Amino acid sequence: MGFLDKLKFNRLKEGLAKTRDSVMHKVTRVIKAKRKIDEELLEEIEEILILGDVGVATTARIIDNLRERVRRERFEDAGELHRLLREEIAALFEEHEIRTDGVAIELPAGISPYVIMVVGVNGVGKTTTIGKLAYNYRSAGKNVIIGAADTFRAAANEQLEVWAKRAEVDIIQQKHGSDPAAVAYDTLQSALSRKADVVIIDTAGRLHTKSNLMEELKKIKRVMAKLMPDAPHEVLLVLDATTGQNAIQQAKQFGAAVDVTGLAVTKLDGTAKGGVVIGISSELSVPVKYIGVGEQIDDLQVFDDEAFVQALFGTLRTEDETTVEEEVPE
Repeated sequence: MGFLDKLKFNRLKEGLAKTRDSVMHKVTRVIKAKRKIDEELLEEIEEILILGDVGVATTARIIDNLRERVRRERFEDAGELHRLLREEIAALFEEHEIRTDGVAIELPAGISPYVIMVVGVNGVGKTTTIGKLAYNYRSAGKNVIIGAADTFRAAANEQLEVWAKRAEVDIIQQKHGSDPAAVAYDTLQSALSRKADVVIIDTAGRLHTKSNLMEELKKIKRVMAKLMPDAPHEVLLVLDATTGQNAIQQAKQFGAAVDVTGLAVTKLDGTAKGGVVIGISSELSVPVKYIGVGEQIDDLQVFDDEAFVQALFGTLRTEDETTVEEEVPE
Protein backbone atom coordinates (compact mmCIF):
# COMPACT_ATOMS: atom_id res chain seq x y z
CA MET A 1 0.00 0.00 0.00
CA GLY A 2 1.50 3.31 -1.13
CA PHE A 3 1.67 6.53 0.88
CA LEU A 4 -1.42 8.09 -0.73
CA ASP A 5 -3.42 4.87 -0.30
CA LYS A 6 -2.46 4.74 3.39
CA LEU A 7 -3.42 8.40 3.77
CA LYS A 8 -6.80 7.71 2.16
CA PHE A 9 -7.31 4.62 4.32
CA ASN A 10 -6.47 6.54 7.49
CA ARG A 11 -8.99 9.23 6.53
CA LEU A 12 -11.61 6.53 6.01
CA LYS A 13 -10.70 4.94 9.33
CA GLU A 14 -11.06 8.31 11.08
CA GLY A 15 -14.41 8.83 9.37
CA LEU A 16 -15.71 5.50 10.66
CA ALA A 17 -14.38 5.99 14.20
CA LYS A 18 -17.79 6.61 15.80
CA THR A 19 -19.33 3.57 14.14
CA ARG A 20 -16.33 1.41 15.02
CA ASP A 21 -16.45 2.53 18.66
CA SER A 22 -20.22 2.10 18.93
CA VAL A 23 -20.63 -1.18 17.06
CA MET A 24 -17.48 -3.16 16.34
CA HIS A 25 -15.76 -2.56 19.66
CA LYS A 26 -18.89 -3.81 21.43
CA VAL A 27 -18.84 -6.92 19.25
CA THR A 28 -15.17 -7.47 20.10
CA ARG A 29 -15.87 -7.11 23.84
CA VAL A 30 -18.65 -9.72 23.89
CA ILE A 31 -16.49 -12.10 21.86
CA LYS A 32 -13.54 -11.66 24.24
CA ALA A 33 -15.82 -12.35 27.20
CA LYS A 34 -16.67 -15.82 25.85
CA ARG A 35 -14.57 -18.92 25.40
CA LYS A 36 -16.89 -20.90 23.17
CA ILE A 37 -19.32 -20.00 20.40
CA ASP A 38 -22.91 -20.56 21.54
CA GLU A 39 -26.38 -19.27 20.69
CA GLU A 40 -26.26 -16.65 23.44
CA LEU A 41 -23.12 -15.12 21.94
CA LEU A 42 -24.64 -15.02 18.45
CA GLU A 43 -27.77 -13.33 19.83
CA GLU A 44 -25.66 -10.69 21.59
CA ILE A 45 -23.85 -9.91 18.35
CA GLU A 46 -27.18 -9.79 16.53
CA GLU A 47 -28.53 -7.21 18.99
CA ILE A 48 -25.42 -5.02 18.65
CA LEU A 49 -25.63 -5.03 14.84
CA ILE A 50 -29.33 -4.14 14.84
CA LEU A 51 -28.78 -1.28 17.29
CA GLY A 52 -25.89 -0.16 15.08
CA ASP A 53 -28.31 0.42 12.17
CA VAL A 54 -27.12 -2.49 10.09
CA GLY A 55 -30.82 -3.33 9.78
CA VAL A 56 -32.96 -6.25 10.95
CA ALA A 57 -33.06 -8.10 7.62
CA THR A 58 -29.35 -7.68 6.91
CA THR A 59 -28.37 -8.62 10.46
CA ALA A 60 -30.52 -11.74 10.30
CA ARG A 61 -28.77 -12.72 7.08
CA ILE A 62 -25.31 -12.19 8.63
CA ILE A 63 -26.15 -14.15 11.81
CA ASP A 64 -27.79 -16.99 9.88
CA ASN A 65 -24.68 -17.28 7.71
CA LEU A 66 -22.45 -17.24 10.80
CA ARG A 67 -24.57 -19.91 12.47
CA GLU A 68 -24.39 -22.12 9.38
CA ARG A 69 -20.61 -21.70 9.03
CA VAL A 70 -20.04 -22.50 12.70
CA ARG A 71 -22.10 -25.67 12.33
CA ARG A 72 -20.69 -26.75 8.97
CA GLU A 73 -17.02 -25.96 9.67
CA ARG A 74 -17.21 -26.95 13.34
CA PHE A 75 -15.89 -23.71 14.83
CA GLU A 76 -15.91 -23.66 18.62
CA ASP A 77 -13.44 -20.97 19.73
CA ALA A 78 -15.20 -17.61 20.20
CA GLY A 79 -12.03 -15.89 19.01
CA GLU A 80 -12.78 -17.12 15.48
CA LEU A 81 -16.00 -15.10 15.31
CA HIS A 82 -14.25 -11.77 14.75
CA ARG A 83 -12.70 -13.07 11.53
CA LEU A 84 -15.86 -14.86 10.45
CA LEU A 85 -17.99 -11.76 10.98
CA ARG A 86 -15.57 -9.66 8.95
CA GLU A 87 -15.70 -12.21 6.12
CA GLU A 88 -19.52 -12.32 6.12
CA ILE A 89 -19.84 -8.53 5.98
CA ALA A 90 -17.26 -8.38 3.19
CA ALA A 91 -19.24 -11.00 1.25
CA LEU A 92 -22.30 -8.72 1.22
CA PHE A 93 -20.45 -6.15 -0.90
CA GLU A 94 -18.90 -8.51 -3.43
CA GLU A 95 -21.73 -8.49 -5.99
CA HIS A 96 -21.07 -4.85 -6.95
CA GLU A 97 -17.78 -4.44 -8.79
CA ILE A 98 -16.91 -0.77 -9.33
CA ARG A 99 -14.05 0.23 -11.61
CA THR A 100 -12.13 3.27 -10.47
CA ASP A 101 -9.04 5.20 -11.46
CA GLY A 102 -8.42 5.87 -7.77
CA VAL A 103 -10.03 9.32 -7.85
CA ALA A 104 -13.37 8.89 -9.63
CA ILE A 105 -15.51 6.16 -11.15
CA GLU A 106 -14.17 5.30 -14.60
CA LEU A 107 -16.24 6.62 -17.49
CA PRO A 108 -17.56 4.08 -20.02
CA ALA A 109 -15.84 4.19 -23.38
CA GLY A 110 -17.73 5.84 -26.21
CA ILE A 111 -20.04 7.99 -24.04
CA SER A 112 -19.39 11.73 -24.09
CA PRO A 113 -20.52 13.59 -22.20
CA TYR A 114 -21.29 11.20 -19.36
CA VAL A 115 -24.41 12.60 -17.68
CA ILE A 116 -24.98 12.18 -13.94
CA MET A 117 -28.27 13.30 -12.41
CA VAL A 118 -27.95 13.75 -8.65
CA VAL A 119 -31.07 13.33 -6.51
CA GLY A 120 -31.89 13.32 -2.80
CA VAL A 121 -33.94 15.13 -0.16
CA ASN A 122 -32.87 18.48 1.26
CA GLY A 123 -30.25 18.36 3.98
CA VAL A 124 -28.48 15.14 2.99
CA GLY A 125 -25.42 16.93 1.61
CA LYS A 126 -26.39 16.84 -2.07
CA THR A 127 -24.84 20.17 -3.05
CA THR A 128 -21.62 19.35 -1.20
CA THR A 129 -21.47 15.93 -2.85
CA ILE A 130 -21.88 17.46 -6.31
CA GLY A 131 -19.01 19.87 -5.65
CA LYS A 132 -16.76 17.09 -4.40
CA LEU A 133 -17.76 14.80 -7.26
CA ALA A 134 -16.92 17.52 -9.77
CA TYR A 135 -13.56 17.98 -8.06
CA ASN A 136 -12.88 14.22 -8.26
CA TYR A 137 -13.53 14.13 -12.00
CA ARG A 138 -11.56 17.31 -12.66
CA SER A 139 -8.67 15.83 -10.66
CA ALA A 140 -8.89 12.80 -12.95
CA GLY A 141 -8.35 15.15 -15.92
CA LYS A 142 -11.98 15.42 -17.06
CA ASN A 143 -13.78 18.51 -18.36
CA VAL A 144 -16.83 18.92 -16.10
CA ILE A 145 -19.96 21.09 -16.32
CA ILE A 146 -22.51 21.39 -13.50
CA GLY A 147 -26.17 22.16 -14.19
CA ALA A 148 -27.98 24.01 -11.36
CA ALA A 149 -31.47 22.54 -11.86
CA ASP A 150 -32.58 22.98 -8.24
CA THR A 151 -34.27 26.27 -9.05
CA PHE A 152 -36.88 26.19 -6.27
CA ARG A 153 -34.59 26.69 -3.28
CA ALA A 154 -33.36 30.28 -3.20
CA ALA A 155 -29.87 29.52 -1.88
CA ALA A 156 -29.28 26.40 -3.96
CA ASN A 157 -27.67 28.14 -6.94
CA GLU A 158 -25.44 30.29 -4.76
CA GLN A 159 -24.20 27.29 -2.78
CA LEU A 160 -23.58 25.27 -5.92
CA GLU A 161 -21.75 28.18 -7.54
CA VAL A 162 -19.37 28.34 -4.57
CA TRP A 163 -18.62 24.63 -4.89
CA ALA A 164 -18.15 24.94 -8.67
CA LYS A 165 -15.53 27.63 -8.10
CA ARG A 166 -13.78 25.49 -5.48
CA ALA A 167 -13.74 22.55 -7.87
CA GLU A 168 -12.68 24.87 -10.74
CA VAL A 169 -15.46 23.70 -13.09
CA ASP A 170 -18.11 25.53 -15.12
CA ILE A 171 -21.72 25.88 -14.00
CA ILE A 172 -24.90 26.55 -16.01
CA GLN A 173 -27.68 28.27 -14.10
CA GLN A 174 -30.82 30.35 -14.59
CA LYS A 175 -32.82 32.64 -12.37
CA HIS A 176 -34.70 31.41 -9.30
CA GLY A 177 -37.97 29.69 -10.24
CA SER A 178 -36.91 28.71 -13.76
CA ASP A 179 -38.01 25.37 -15.22
CA PRO A 180 -35.53 22.78 -13.87
CA ALA A 181 -35.85 20.67 -17.02
CA ALA A 182 -34.90 23.71 -19.14
CA VAL A 183 -31.73 24.17 -17.07
CA ALA A 184 -30.84 20.51 -17.53
CA TYR A 185 -31.47 20.81 -21.29
CA ASP A 186 -29.30 23.94 -21.60
CA THR A 187 -26.52 22.32 -19.57
CA LEU A 188 -26.43 19.21 -21.74
CA GLN A 189 -26.63 21.28 -24.92
CA SER A 190 -23.68 23.37 -23.74
CA ALA A 191 -21.71 20.26 -22.79
CA LEU A 192 -22.27 18.75 -26.23
CA SER A 193 -21.08 21.91 -27.97
CA ARG A 194 -18.03 22.19 -25.73
CA LYS A 195 -17.29 18.45 -25.94
CA ALA A 196 -17.25 18.15 -22.15
CA ASP A 197 -16.51 14.79 -20.54
CA VAL A 198 -18.91 14.89 -17.59
CA VAL A 199 -22.20 16.65 -16.87
CA ILE A 200 -23.52 16.73 -13.29
CA ILE A 201 -27.14 17.85 -12.91
CA ASP A 202 -28.35 19.06 -9.51
CA THR A 203 -32.07 18.59 -8.77
CA ALA A 204 -34.58 19.79 -6.20
CA GLY A 205 -34.71 17.98 -2.89
CA ARG A 206 -38.13 18.52 -1.44
CA LEU A 207 -39.64 15.71 0.61
CA HIS A 208 -39.51 12.40 -1.21
CA THR A 209 -43.13 11.69 -0.29
CA LYS A 210 -44.35 14.48 -2.61
CA SER A 211 -45.35 13.09 -5.98
CA ASN A 212 -44.65 16.41 -7.74
CA LEU A 213 -40.94 16.08 -6.98
CA MET A 214 -40.82 12.62 -8.52
CA GLU A 215 -42.71 13.81 -11.61
CA GLU A 216 -40.27 16.69 -11.96
CA LEU A 217 -37.31 14.28 -11.88
CA LYS A 218 -38.95 12.16 -14.57
CA LYS A 219 -39.45 15.30 -16.71
CA ILE A 220 -35.76 16.22 -16.42
CA LYS A 221 -34.86 12.75 -17.67
CA ARG A 222 -37.28 13.00 -20.60
CA VAL A 223 -36.03 16.43 -21.67
CA MET A 224 -32.35 15.42 -21.61
CA ALA A 225 -33.19 12.33 -23.64
CA LYS A 226 -34.24 14.61 -26.51
CA LEU A 227 -30.61 15.67 -26.90
CA MET A 228 -29.00 12.39 -25.87
CA PRO A 229 -31.33 9.37 -25.91
CA ASP A 230 -29.49 7.41 -23.20
CA ALA A 231 -29.04 10.39 -20.81
CA PRO A 232 -28.76 10.43 -17.88
CA HIS A 233 -26.26 7.59 -17.76
CA GLU A 234 -26.16 7.67 -13.96
CA VAL A 235 -28.79 8.61 -11.39
CA LEU A 236 -26.86 9.11 -8.16
CA LEU A 237 -28.93 9.20 -4.97
CA VAL A 238 -27.34 11.01 -2.02
CA LEU A 239 -28.21 9.61 1.42
CA ASP A 240 -27.35 10.91 4.89
CA ALA A 241 -25.83 8.18 7.07
CA THR A 242 -27.01 9.98 10.23
CA THR A 243 -30.63 9.13 9.33
CA GLY A 244 -29.92 5.41 9.74
CA GLN A 245 -32.64 3.10 8.46
CA ASN A 246 -34.63 6.02 7.04
CA ALA A 247 -31.94 6.27 4.36
CA ILE A 248 -32.97 2.85 3.06
CA GLN A 249 -36.61 3.98 2.81
CA GLN A 250 -35.55 7.08 0.86
CA ALA A 251 -33.58 4.87 -1.52
CA LYS A 252 -36.65 2.73 -2.17
CA GLN A 253 -38.83 5.81 -2.82
CA PHE A 254 -36.43 7.40 -5.28
CA GLY A 255 -35.59 4.08 -6.91
CA ALA A 256 -39.24 3.49 -7.73
CA ALA A 257 -39.44 6.86 -9.54
CA VAL A 258 -36.15 7.41 -11.36
CA ASP A 259 -34.19 4.16 -11.62
CA VAL A 260 -31.38 5.01 -9.23
CA THR A 261 -28.11 3.46 -10.44
CA GLY A 262 -25.74 4.42 -7.63
CA LEU A 263 -25.61 5.76 -4.07
CA ALA A 264 -23.47 8.31 -2.28
CA VAL A 265 -23.63 7.99 1.52
CA THR A 266 -22.60 11.19 3.30
CA LYS A 267 -21.68 12.31 6.83
CA LEU A 268 -20.18 8.98 7.93
CA ASP A 269 -17.67 10.90 10.03
CA GLY A 270 -20.44 12.47 12.14
CA THR A 271 -22.42 9.41 13.11
CA ALA A 272 -22.27 6.02 14.81
CA LYS A 273 -24.77 4.75 12.21
CA GLY A 274 -22.22 3.88 9.54
CA GLY A 275 -23.51 0.32 9.69
CA VAL A 276 -26.35 1.49 7.45
CA VAL A 277 -23.92 1.20 4.52
CA ILE A 278 -23.92 -2.57 5.09
CA GLY A 279 -27.73 -2.64 5.16
CA ILE A 280 -28.05 -0.52 2.03
CA SER A 281 -25.71 -2.79 0.07
CA SER A 282 -27.52 -5.90 1.27
CA GLU A 283 -31.16 -4.83 0.92
CA LEU A 284 -30.97 -2.86 -2.32
CA SER A 285 -29.71 -3.92 -5.73
CA VAL A 286 -27.97 -0.55 -6.12
CA PRO A 287 -24.25 -0.19 -5.40
CA VAL A 288 -22.78 2.33 -2.96
CA LYS A 289 -20.36 4.26 -5.19
CA TYR A 290 -19.20 7.12 -2.96
CA ILE A 291 -18.94 7.81 0.75
CA GLY A 292 -18.40 11.13 2.50
CA VAL A 293 -15.94 11.00 5.39
CA GLY A 294 -15.32 14.69 6.07
CA GLU A 295 -15.88 18.32 5.11
CA GLN A 296 -12.87 18.86 2.84
CA ILE A 297 -13.29 18.90 -0.94
CA ASP A 298 -11.30 15.67 -1.29
CA ASP A 299 -13.27 13.82 1.41
CA LEU A 300 -15.71 12.17 -1.01
CA GLN A 301 -14.12 8.77 -1.53
CA VAL A 302 -14.89 6.23 -4.20
CA PHE A 303 -16.36 3.35 -2.22
CA ASP A 304 -13.85 0.55 -1.73
CA ASP A 305 -15.63 -2.34 -0.03
CA GLU A 306 -12.45 -4.04 1.16
CA ALA A 307 -11.06 -0.83 2.65
CA PHE A 308 -14.44 -0.06 4.23
CA VAL A 309 -14.59 -3.41 6.03
CA GLN A 310 -10.97 -3.13 7.17
CA ALA A 311 -11.56 0.41 8.47
CA LEU A 312 -14.79 -0.66 10.16
CA PHE A 313 -12.98 -3.41 12.04
CA GLY A 314 -9.91 -1.27 12.66
CA THR A 315 -7.67 -3.55 10.64
CA LEU A 316 -5.20 -2.99 7.85
CA ARG A 317 -4.14 -5.68 5.41
CA THR A 318 -0.43 -5.21 4.84
CA GLU A 319 1.83 -6.11 1.93
CA ASP A 320 2.62 -9.56 3.31
CA GLU A 321 -1.12 -10.26 3.85
CA THR A 322 -0.84 -10.15 7.62
CA THR A 323 -3.57 -8.32 9.50
CA VAL A 324 -2.82 -5.69 12.10
CA GLU A 325 -5.74 -5.21 14.49
CA GLU A 326 -6.53 -2.14 16.52
CA GLU A 327 -6.50 -2.45 20.29
CA VAL A 328 -9.98 -2.33 21.81
CA PRO A 329 -10.33 0.04 24.80
CA GLU A 330 -11.34 -1.66 28.03
